[in-house]
Amino acid sequence: MRIGILGATGPAGKGLAARLASVGHEVLFGSREVEKAKAGVEELRSAGDRVSGLVPCDNAWACDAPVVILAVHADSALATARQHAARLSGTIVVSMANHLVRNGTEFNAVLPPHGSIAAELQALLWESRVCTAFHLVPAAEFMELDHDMESDVVVLGDDDEARSTLMEVTRSIPEAAPAGRWIPGERGRHGDLRRCAVDDQPAPQGPVEPAPHRRLRAGR
Repeated sequence: MRIGILGATGPAGKGLAARLASVGHEVLFGSREVEKAKAGVEELRSAGDRVSGLVPCDNAWACDAPVVILAVHADSALATARQHAARLSGTIVVSMANHLVRNGTEFNAVLPPHGSIAAELQALLWESRVCTAFHLVPAAEFMELDHDMESDVVVLGDDDEARSTLMEVTRSIPEAAPAGRWIPGERGRHGDLRRCAVDDQPAPQGPVEPAPHRRLRAGR
């Protein structure tokens, strides 16, 4: 599959681009500057033919794919999406941003008005289909191509087809099992970004047990 990544020169974007290319996807390796994208791809090509599917380009060109991943920092996610909104119309847009601030030895989430970066993106990109995924996987784990991934990939979204497509992308990565949990309160422009990706089943009805605490590792 052709997959675009905006902000592919950052740690998370670069690692995910390499991992997706290593399993046969064509990856549009986007950056604000083409020369920076070319330098990033050249660096990754030390891994040999495994990343031959990387195509360096600017962020505008990286939007030319059925699935586009926003790998920019959380502070830049909305501005980047707004800049390319017309190009992203009808596209599956994937948010992998964690808006976190360091508080002593912990990272605490900064929640925007709609409850999540993905919900904010859906409110902005009302002609796109927004999901969130890959946001709980450390960037370094993506880059370790000689090792299978150990993290589960949480996939959330309210569009059934978009979520299923993204789960297929996730399953193409060996050992990267798609998983999910219903997260109440994440409302978007076209519905509830509240569908969970466990076996692609709809969100449960009635009370929901809180998710177990998970320590977030700094990866982006």
